[in-house]
Amino acid sequence: MNPTPCYLNTWKRFVQEGLLDQTRLNKRVMESWYRCKKANVNPYLDKGQSILKKDLFNAQKKKHSVFFNAALPYLKKISLELEESEMMALLIDADGYVLSLTGSQRTLEEARKINFVEGVRWTETEVGTNAIGTALEIGEAVTINGSEHYAVASHHWSCSAAPIRDEGGTVLGVVDISCLTDRRHPFMLGMAATAAHAIEREISVYTKREEMELVNHCVEKIDSDEPFVVCNEKKEVVSASKPVRERFSDWRGMNVDDLLERGFRIRRKETIVSDKSGVQIGRSISLEEVPRESSGIFITRFSFTGETGTSKAFQKALNEMKMAANTDANVYIWGETGSGKELAARAIHEGSSRKNGPFIAVNCGAIPEGLMESELFGYAEGAFTGAKRRGSKGKFEQADKGTIFLDEIGEIPHAMQVALLRIIEERKVTPIGGSDEIPLDIRIISATHRDMNELLRKGKIRKDLYYRLHVYPVHIPPLRERKEDIPDLFHHYKMKHQWNAEFPEEFFRRLQDYHWPGNIRELFNVFERLRVLFPFGGMIGAPQFGPVLSALELQSAALPAGDGRPSGRAPLTFREHIQKHAIMDALQKTKGNVTKAAKLAGIPRSTFYKRLQKYNL
Repeated sequence: MNPTPCYLNTWKRFVQEGLLDQTRLNKRVMESWYRCKKANVNPYLDKGQSILKKDLFNAQKKKHSVFFNAALPYLKKISLELEESEMMALLIDADGYVLSLTGSQRTLEEARKINFVEGVRWTETEVGTNAIGTALEIGEAVTINGSEHYAVASHHWSCSAAPIRDEGGTVLGVVDISCLTDRRHPFMLGMAATAAHAIEREISVYTKREEMELVNHCVEKIDSDEPFVVCNEKKEVVSASKPVRERFSDWRGMNVDDLLERGFRIRRKETIVSDKSGVQIGRSISLEEVPRESSGIFITRFSFTGETGTSKAFQKALNEMKMAANTDANVYIWGETGSGKELAARAIHEGSSRKNGPFIAVNCGAIPEGLMESELFGYAEGAFTGAKRRGSKGKFEQADKGTIFLDEIGEIPHAMQVALLRIIEERKVTPIGGSDEIPLDIRIISATHRDMNELLRKGKIRKDLYYRLHVYPVHIPPLRERKEDIPDLFHHYKMKHQWNAEFPEEFFRRLQDYHWPGNIRELFNVFERLRVLFPFGGMIGAPQFGPVLSALELQSAALPAGDGRPSGRAPLTFREHIQKHAIMDALQKTKGNVTKAAKLAGIPRSTFYKRLQKYNL
């Protein structure tokens, strides 16, 4: 059976002309196609591109060992059923890498033809819309059939995937059931969802055993009169001594960082390694109280999950955030794209009295206009065809007792602004198709990279809405105004990704010479590319990091001063996008060796160099 003809024609028209008949596809597939188009995913990819080498693959499995070991027995249990139905089951980690495949040999052989194998990365950004990548992206179970897939590699496949979560709701990975389209079964999504649920139970049992092992390692210290806690790898407290238990009724599951915000500091900490697996499973931490001031109030600090640095510009922004956190007023954050507006909003929420409530982030610019009302306000049961059986809570209702962050507020259509104004004023919401008003206890933080005053002048935003949102403004400076923070930002990135890399002074000097139109997001993209090229870190010298930074300098030369847009440069054609992707892929696989990359890409080295310059790589 070939891919459904109507879907194939819809796909061809979308990838060739950018036009989409929205009645032909379901909402999740349509949204995914738009994401792929925006990310310049090549729809003509005929196989997976990014496959981990053996040593890196083993490291990836070790990194997700709890998830892997808990899931594997269940997949083996259903292997006979998979064989008889000519299907296969895959286990994929949260990074999108396939850790395991099992099932029909015929199906596995077909999968190998498109590099659907162990170690391949099967995310939306790698291979376009697919059940695995899309389930990871949206956090929901999903089925993708035939030419609903964005890349041709999967057009003859039918796949159903369901996310696997821990008890805290964090997605640990995905289980996927796949087969060729002519063998697809209506119960595949049910199989995936059942498998995910069973694996979640196994992980919960494993976690409980791990917690017991953590507690047993430090059972004597738990009876101590000294403040002491034991935490897991997520820094969540699983056991505490009497002084901590008496002070905090909610100590179990509390993040260690919260203790440091509430009157304690670390004296000493030790790593705890499992006697059974030899893997690090947590830490024991001895604490001491922070001395009280004469006022009797503990000294506390404002928490910011990013790296604060030392620049005056960002210290000023931090002070504005701290002041905003002490109130319940509406906050307006303004700053360029990539400067860290959502991090600032989260910091304000975490530093406020609402920190134990939800933080709901909404990118207003990413929601199609026709879906915005239902996304923000929710809908009642039976409100429209296709509505969920029990209705759905909107983002405002989800944020009750907490904070809602409306990013890119300037993108909200004029007609929607009236409804939004009413919610801000009355703190009540009525779902679509409903009759009852739902009271809201929320704090509103809005943000945009555009000039709000200019939007007001042009009539893009209502004056009354502007005054409701623009109560307490916080400015996040662009990276070019805080370049002295770059070494601190690198340190933060390195710690976050556990990347043991070192660079000479020249590296940071060249980074500080660049103007950073993409701000911290662009800076972290550079770090990410270097981490891909040099995953094991160590001292990385100019010959290694030079080609990466040269791309920045080429881009800088092509830009007018103070602007982040190319000067007089036309957008890349579809063919050029494919060429650029092929060059980047070859460089990644050869760890930046241009000669080997040119050979891998199948083009002369001189042509390869010309394209490096052409695409600012």
